[in-house]
Amino acid sequence: MRALLTRINELSNQAKTNGLTEAEQTEQSNLRSEYMSIFRGSMEGMLLNVTIYDPNGDDVTPDKLKSVQAKLADSRPDE
Repeated sequence: MRALLTRINELSNQAKTNGLTEAEQTEQSNLRSEYMSIFRGSMEGMLLNVTIYDPNGDDVTPDKLKSVQAKLADSRPDE
């Protein structure tokens, strides 16, 4: 992930100073897409492990999230 971000930043800086070739523009686009895919997967993983409580301590996690969490728990092998 760090190498991916480093290369994205290098291409971004180069685009600001000298411009990018067609191949570099394609590489930059592909790297950004890969980064966003990884980011979204990570964010989804975090959100699937969230429980939301109101100030009174009541569980107010949306039903849609609860159902997805339940499906995920059912699909995991017993530990």
